[in-house]
Amino acid sequence: MSEMMPTVYQSDLFIPRYRPISRGRWELRVVPMNMAPGYWTASALVENMAVLLRDRQSWMSTTPLEIESQEIGVHLARGHVLIYGMGMGWSALASALQDAVTAVTVVEFDPDVIALHEELDLAAQLPEAARAKLKIVQGDAYAYVPDRPVDLLMPDIWLPMLNDGRVDEVRQMQANVQAGAIYFWGQELEIARHAVAAGHALDDDGIAAAIAGMGLPLIGPEYPGHTDKLVAAARRWLRDRWLPGSTPPW
Repeated sequence: MSEMMPTVYQSDLFIPRYRPISRGRWELRVVPMNMAPGYWTASALVENMAVLLRDRQSWMSTTPLEIESQEIGVHLARGHVLIYGMGMGWSALASALQDAVTAVTVVEFDPDVIALHEELDLAAQLPEAARAKLKIVQGDAYAYVPDRPVDLLMPDIWLPMLNDGRVDEVRQMQANVQAGAIYFWGQELEIARHAVAAGHALDDDGIAAAIAGMGLPLIGPEYPGHTDKLVAAARRWLRDRWLPGSTPPW
C-alpha cells in the first residue's frame, strides 16, 4: 500500500504559512491537499497549498512548479536583490534568509497586492535580521530605476510561464537597472528555445552559447545539475513552443 502513496513535496527553501485573505481583485486561498506538477520533477502531493487568484484566476501557488522555477535564483542570490512582482512573497522572504543577501527590494505595481501583504505580514515569520533586509515599493517594472546598485535582478511579473517577448522585456528592465546578474522566471525555457534556434545542443556548451547570445548576465549554469534540470523543464513544458524555424530536439 505504501508504494502506491504519492510523494509529499518538500523544499529546502522557506515557504511561509498562509491564511485566506482578499483585497480588491485578489484573493488568497489555502487548499489542504492537492496533487501538482513540478517544473523539472514529477507531480507530488502538496499540503496546505496556497493559491493567489486575481478575478478568480490562479496567478501563483506554492506548487512544485512555482517553487522549482524560482529556486535557482533564490539559492544563488547575493548582495542587493531586486525582485519585480510581489506575488505570494515567498521568494522575497526566502532570498532574505540567504546569508549572502544583504537587502531585498520588491517592486510591485498593484497597490491591492501591497495592501494584502501588509495585512498578511509574512515577514513576521522571519528572524529579525532577515526582516530588516526587506523593502517593498510600489512601481512599474518597466520604468523603475533603483537608487543603489543591484547585484541580482529577479523579474517575475508574468502570468504565463512563457511568452515570446520575455527576453526583450527583461532587456528593457535591465537597461534601467544595470544589475550585476539576472535570473528571470521561466528562463530555462527561454534558454532552451534560443539554444535550439541557434543550432546549439542542449548541453553545457550549448547553454552557455545561448546565454551569451541573449546578451543578459544570466546566472544558473553554476547551479548543481543545472543542465539536467533545464532539459527536464524544456521536455515537460515547451511542447510546441519552440522559436519559429527551430527543429525540436525530441
